[in-house]
Amino acid sequence: MECEYFEKLKDHKFGDLLAETEHWLIILAPDQRNLGTCVVALKRDETELSGLNDEEWADLSNVVKKLESAVKKAFDATMFNWGCLMNSSYLEDPPCPHLHWHFIPRYQNPVKFNGETFYDPCFGKSTMHCRDPAISLPTEFKNRIKTRIMENLKF
Repeated sequence: MECEYFEKLKDHKFGDLLAETEHWLIILAPDQRNLGTCVVALKRDETELSGLNDEEWADLSNVVKKLESAVKKAFDATMFNWGCLMNSSYLEDPPCPHLHWHFIPRYQNPVKFNGETFYDPCFGKSTMHCRDPAISLPTEFKNRIKTRIMENLKF
């Protein structure tokens, strides 16, 4: 899958493209502390939630429903956190924000996948409370995560 807009977002280091809709890119995040963590980024330049049009909101609603369902089926996630946190964009001079969402699956119980066990040590609290080191996985492992999600993600 090639998306011209994804090329523009590579400087943001959101991760590996997983899927796309008319208005949104679904990207597997580089940090997989919470298995299935993704970034959902708008496919046009925008810096504020208030700048979304009705079609983009409707498409985002569809992404939320389908992505949550897919990750629930793929890894038995207990619940999901969504955050639109663009704070780090404003550490740059000049700032370079781009509207995106962090999708973080939460797990009450450990999850075994591809021979590894994933834990959610701060389940029931914000992931901001647990700042364990990022989990960087080899490309082959990330591709297996992407495949498992895509088996259940239908647009």
